[in-house]
Amino acid sequence: MSARTINKLYEQTHAALNSQNPNLEAIGKQVSQLKVGVVKLAIQNSEIEADSSYQLLKRGVAELGAQLSIKVGDIAAFERYLAQLEPFYFGNRMGLNESDVMYPLIGLNLLRMLSDNLIADFHTMLERIDLEQLQNNPFIVHPVKLEQALMEGSYKKVWQARSDVPTPEYLFFMDILMSTIRNEVASCVEKSYTSLPFSDAKSVLFFSNMDELLKFAQDHQWIVSPAEKRITFRSDTDDAHVFQGENIMKQALSYAQELERIV
Repeated sequence: MSARTINKLYEQTHAALNSQNPNLEAIGKQVSQLKVGVVKLAIQNSEIEADSSYQLLKRGVAELGAQLSIKVGDIAAFERYLAQLEPFYFGNRMGLNESDVMYPLIGLNLLRMLSDNLIADFHTMLERIDLEQLQNNPFIVHPVKLEQALMEGSYKKVWQARSDVPTPEYLFFMDILMSTIRNEVASCVEKSYTSLPFSDAKSVLFFSNMDELLKFAQDHQWIVSPAEKRITFRSDTDDAHVFQGENIMKQALSYAQELERIV
C-alpha cells in the first residue's frame, strides 16, 4: 500500500472505532493492515523515519490498537501498544504535538498497573508525568486518587470512584480492581461470620443489585436462603457467629484493612 492509501485507511478505521456501534472484528483486521502497511513503508524508504507525517501515522496506528484492545478486553495487547507509544508520549519524538488520546491512554495504563498490583511501575510512570497534569488532568487524577484510597484500605472510596470515571473505558480496569477487592473482602467475611442478611452482604461486597450478589454467592458455593433473606458461608472453624448488626460495612472493612495491600 502507498502512504496515501494507508492514511486513507487510517482515517476510515479511526472513524469506525469512534462510531456509535463499531464492528470490532472488522476494525481489528483494519488495524492489522495498518500495522503491516506502516512497517512496509519503512522498509521501502529508509529515510521515512525522519518524516514527521510518518511518525504521526505510526503513533496514530498504535493508539488505534490500544483503544481497540480495551474494547475487546485484550490486556496483553494494550500493554504492548502502550510500550510502543512511550517514545511518543515521553520522548517527544519528532516534536509532534500531544495527541488527544495521550492522557486517557496513560490513565488507562495506570489503572492497568493498579489492577495488576504493579505498584512500583505505577509510581515510576507517575514520575514521568508533569506535575501540572498529575494535579489537574482528570484522566491522571482519577488513578492517582484511586491508588491513595487503596493505600488507606478505603475500599468504599474505590467503589465510589467507579461512578466517577473520566471516560467509560476506565470501567474495564475498575471492574477488574473491584473483583479483586470483593474476593478479598469475601474471604475475610466468610471466615468471620456464619451468615449475613442479603442487605448487609450486598453492601459489604459493593454490589449494586441483588442478582449480582446471588451470582457471586453461587460462584463461592455459599448457601442462599431466599425465605430468610440470608447467606450462610462455608466455615472451616467453629468460632464463627451470626452477625445481626446494621454496621456490617465498617466491620468488614476493618478486617480488610488488616490484610496486606490487596493490589
